[in-house]
Amino acid sequence: MLPRSSLIRVVPFLGTLSLAQSPPSKAEVHPMLPTWKCTNSGGCIVQNTSVVLDFEYRDIHTISGSTSCKTGSASSLSKSQSDYAAKGVSTSGNSLTMYHYVRNNGRLDSASPRVYLLDENTGKYVLMSLLNQELTVTVDLSSLPCGENGAFYLSEMTADGSKNPSQNNIGGATLGNGYCDAQCQGFCCNEMDILEANSQANAFTGHPCKGNNCDKGGCGYNPYASGQRSFYGPGKTVDTNKPFTVVTQFMASGGRLTSITRKYIQGGRTINSGSINSCGSESGTGGLTGMGQALGRGMVIAASIWNDAAQNMAWLDSGNNGPCQTGQGSPSNIQSQHPDTHVVFSNIRWGDIGSTTK
Repeated sequence: MLPRSSLIRVVPFLGTLSLAQSPPSKAEVHPMLPTWKCTNSGGCIVQNTSVVLDFEYRDIHTISGSTSCKTGSASSLSKSQSDYAAKGVSTSGNSLTMYHYVRNNGRLDSASPRVYLLDENTGKYVLMSLLNQELTVTVDLSSLPCGENGAFYLSEMTADGSKNPSQNNIGGATLGNGYCDAQCQGFCCNEMDILEANSQANAFTGHPCKGNNCDKGGCGYNPYASGQRSFYGPGKTVDTNKPFTVVTQFMASGGRLTSITRKYIQGGRTINSGSINSCGSESGTGGLTGMGQALGRGMVIAASIWNDAAQNMAWLDSGNNGPCQTGQGSPSNIQSQHPDTHVVFSNIRWGDIGSTTK
């Protein structure tokens, strides 16, 4: 049986739409992804959540065919739903699977999708207020080679997805609008990279912003770069041949973020790792205090899978950052040697410190 996200009804193109027009009248069916909000007193309560594909990763269907929403005009938008499976995205139970490459008419195309967590009750993004809270996710990175990046992170997007001035904003959050990050794609906003990883290396990094001045390099922690050469990877302390749970705690005192702490859970063991205790200039980009303020206001979960033609992801997994060799992580090598590369994120929980892993 085809997954729910593959059952797409396409309505013929009906004419010209203005930039200010409302979204397609046929509501898109988003792949469901239940998550849990937790407290120490009340346990974990399931949330009615789903994932929505980024607006610019969609296709606009026209009379003559289709084109990307990133390059097409809103005036050619048809009343069709996005084919999530064709974009490498599927869900099952509480698991989200994202493939970098998908087969299309015998071709192996790069999908490299990005999705956001959506509240199905409101049609808005889930804003997680995580100051003095923790965020937990289980990951399977076993098929991600050198050069690939399974990313799970937080962006200070608006709940309704209306802020990005470079997008048409048709449909707001329900069509994946409003993306921003500390690299100022779309517009500049605070970004917290919970996990950027493959089977060989991983890092978590804060990217605070003060206005349009963002810490693009960020303040990060990579176990390999810190000297823990036997800590993370296939057969190592955190064994990436198997799924493991990532716990990120945003410790605060007096309403101020004091540290970002990481631990892992695998095979019934809790494995402590490092922490971030400072984050650049508070007067320049906001520093750890600014990062904490963004976490307190609420941030949106984003997940993606991608590779890096410019640097082959060397900043993550090569040289002092990981065991990968020069050129090993090139997109052409990944596509030819690892066409099935994919990442699985599951069992997403957030809430009081200690509440998500009981």
